[in-house]
Amino acid sequence: MEIAVFGTGVVGQTIGSKLIQLGHEVKMGSRTTNNEKAVEWVKSNSAKSSQGAYSDAANFGELIFNCTSGQGSIEALRLAGKNNLKGKILVDISNPLDASKGLPPSLSICNTSSLGEEIQNEFPELRVVKTLNTMWCGLMVNPSMINDGDHTVFVSGNDNDAKKQVSDILKSFGWKEKSIMDLGDITTACGAEMWLALWLRIYMSTINGAFNIKIVG
Repeated sequence: MEIAVFGTGVVGQTIGSKLIQLGHEVKMGSRTTNNEKAVEWVKSNSAKSSQGAYSDAANFGELIFNCTSGQGSIEALRLAGKNNLKGKILVDISNPLDASKGLPPSLSICNTSSLGEEIQNEFPELRVVKTLNTMWCGLMVNPSMINDGDHTVFVSGNDNDAKKQVSDILKSFGWKEKSIMDLGDITTACGAEMWLALWLRIYMSTINGAFNIKIVG
């Protein structure tokens, strides 16, 4: 599959590299056509990797991973162009974190909405699936790192077929089918994003990102 990854940070690079290892072709998108981080990422990967502006990546990808910082996600999608987004699945990993008032960051959107919902509302031509935002990127692509992979990843979205396709990608990352929990439509992304308030405090207490939620009952 040809996949676009928006975002040149550690999350985007981790996701992009894993997708290439799995045999996909990946174009990393950023604000410019020659982003230094994206250029270096391409050099460190195979011929299946490439990079360009958000619009280039969106046009290329059959499916898009949004790994941008939450505060830049809407603008990145605007730059990608609505015609390049129409009908495509957007795997939204971002969180609406705001560190302008210091650490830990606060949530700029919460309680009554979520970044996932804001994206879906502004870009109805996209099939938004919120997932993987509740954990460190190392676990996103290697769930067996802890508890033999027996912990939970959530998915939220309005389109059941899109959620199935994203769940198949999660399984290729190593997630067990029983560990993938469908929370419901995109409004349920609000709860998944609000978990970050506690996640950040656990991380700051332990200085270790290798932990996650497991739903038992």
